Amino acid sequence: MRSLRVWLAMVLLSLLSLVVMASPLGSGRGFDVANVDRSCAPCTDFNKFANGGWMAKNPIPAAYPSWGIGNEVNERNREILHQILEDAAKVTAAAPGSNEQKIGDYYGSCMDTTKIESAGLKPLQPEFDRIRKISDLPSLENEIAHLHSIGVHAGFVVDSTQDFKDSTQVTGEVDQGGLGLPDRDYYTREDDKSKQQRDEYVKHVAKMFELMGDDPTKAAAEAQTVMELETKLAQASQTKVERRDPQAVYHRMPQAELKTLAPNFPWEDYFSAVGLAGKGDVNVTAPNFFKEINALVASEPIANWKTYLRWHLINSAARSLSSAFVDEDFRFRGTILTGTKENLPRWKRCVSYTDRALGEALGQAYVQKAFPPEAKARALEMVKNLEAALADDLRQLPWMSEATRQQALTKLQAITNKIGYPDKWRDYSAMHIERGPYVDNAFRAAHFEFHRDLNKVGKPVDRTEWGMTPPTVNAYYNPQLNEIVFPAGILQPPFFDFKADDALNYGGMGAIIGHEMTHGFDDEGSQFDAQGNLKNWWTPDDLKNFKDRGGCIAKQFDGYFVEDKLHENGKLVEGESIADLGGLVVAFAAFQKSLEGKSRPAEIDGFTPEQRFFLGYAQGWADNLRPEFARLLTNVDPHPLPQFRVNGPLSNLPAFAQAFQCKQGDPMVRPPSDRCAIW
Repeated sequence: MRSLRVWLAMVLLSLLSLVVMASPLGSGRGFDVANVDRSCAPCTDFNKFANGGWMAKNPIPAAYPSWGIGNEVNERNREILHQILEDAAKVTAAAPGSNEQKIGDYYGSCMDTTKIESAGLKPLQPEFDRIRKISDLPSLENEIAHLHSIGVHAGFVVDSTQDFKDSTQVTGEVDQGGLGLPDRDYYTREDDKSKQQRDEYVKHVAKMFELMGDDPTKAAAEAQTVMELETKLAQASQTKVERRDPQAVYHRMPQAELKTLAPNFPWEDYFSAVGLAGKGDVNVTAPNFFKEINALVASEPIANWKTYLRWHLINSAARSLSSAFVDEDFRFRGTILTGTKENLPRWKRCVSYTDRALGEALGQAYVQKAFPPEAKARALEMVKNLEAALADDLRQLPWMSEATRQQALTKLQAITNKIGYPDKWRDYSAMHIERGPYVDNAFRAAHFEFHRDLNKVGKPVDRTEWGMTPPTVNAYYNPQLNEIVFPAGILQPPFFDFKADDALNYGGMGAIIGHEMTHGFDDEGSQFDAQGNLKNWWTPDDLKNFKDRGGCIAKQFDGYFVEDKLHENGKLVEGESIADLGGLVVAFAAFQKSLEGKSRPAEIDGFTPEQRFFLGYAQGWADNLRPEFARLLTNVDPHPLPQFRVNGPLSNLPAFAQAFQCKQGDPMVRPPSDRCAIW
């Protein structure tokens, strides 16, 4: 579903899925003063002051591209899931088709390396045979449709989407895709590191063809074919910055109009094959991309397309195959792209894969073990307190007119809060899982999800649906549903503890809540109304004022240096940085309000309540990153790097400067003329 794929406040690349990077974290019941680096003044570099001690004591483990406090929570959650799955895998009398049978057999087949090694490429032979038989455009279309149905996103992507301008409707959608590298910029940039990574990618593709049985000369030629075709797709693709504008990715049209846009591709047959025929309009996110698809299906020899499809099949399946494919896939995606030295243990990977395939079946067992009702009640209380604080802020904003203010308050009051886990669990009865070759189960899971998603087209929007599984250590705001969602996985110590000091909880979880809440009013979310429709509800003057203030944040982050000539991309990270700043402002106001009528909290370890609030926010971003991984994130992630998520918003906050007695001229105090303020 494109609305979730684009709008979730999370890193969207599968190779990053084991890393907690998407939401600010915080400290929990115990505040460890050993994490502080007192050799650095808080007004000079607050990230180093708050996190330097922790970073010095926590080098990155070999199997990770980064290591942060959030990883500790992720690992604890994974241990809980591990035990659930180990127990389920041992059950021989589970009812066929039950959730217990499916999670047990999915995990069990993933862990059965003897069977996986013995099977080799045999489970994929029917798929290779299908590709080999392609002889013309109709059979090419048919195979692309089939590959899409098993999770191989060759050429482009098809899914469902909640219509941008009618939030009650679900339509079909075709989107750009079909690349093997993380982003289109990897194919187009001309700096030395990008060229080096492209060379490594071609070597990787060639090696995978060799593992499939092709001789080295043929494999090298095939890899060049893949690179050339993907480069053409990349050059026609929208950039990540362009795709941040919802207007730029909304082009609803009748299915017949897509035939006019790209007449060389047999769209009628394709839509029939995937089950979208006769189901109304589709959204075409990137018309120029599909014009290029149109040209390529006419100009590229069928043999080249067959080579390209073989590559995307093996690229999609590699992690589910024998060790030779797993190791080569990791060598490139893990070591070359992120700098990771070794792969995760098998069980950790299998736990994550099971969560991805059967997350709400597994999640039901998880919440019983890890999320008591008291935690949900405390989290909901915090959400309500932050909503009240944001409402107070909106009522007092000096730059916002009354007309826009009322619309903003209406939108805020309409936000749906989802805490912990869904009220209605997903039905997996149509997914068949067995103790056969693991790759077969992986394809069955992808097939189930593909058709589950497309079956929503033409039906009323399901506003109970979740875009993350309950154990996920993350959170998101979805502007099309106007909802904020906090899975049980993130509502855990140390960044949320229902028994903890309020200062730490508000600085940690409160800032997360405020972050997601203010996404409804960032550069993207602000374009959607209370019902989730793409509709301008701003007066012209207010909109200009808002954009100018967002532009201040983009300019600020443009100035942050990563390495060599690489800086943060201010326009790419603008929305997340608006939410970071807004989340802190709202969370601090809510914390201050929570103190009304109470005795002032005592200092703890020499820190005032206000100082603990900011330390609670900052210490959640304690993180060590490998240089390769930092570069990848800077290129593709709409979130700034952790150190900038600390120092960036805090340097704009007078309340922070006051708490630590910072003075004008200190690095952590931006000059009044440069200070960015929205809320």
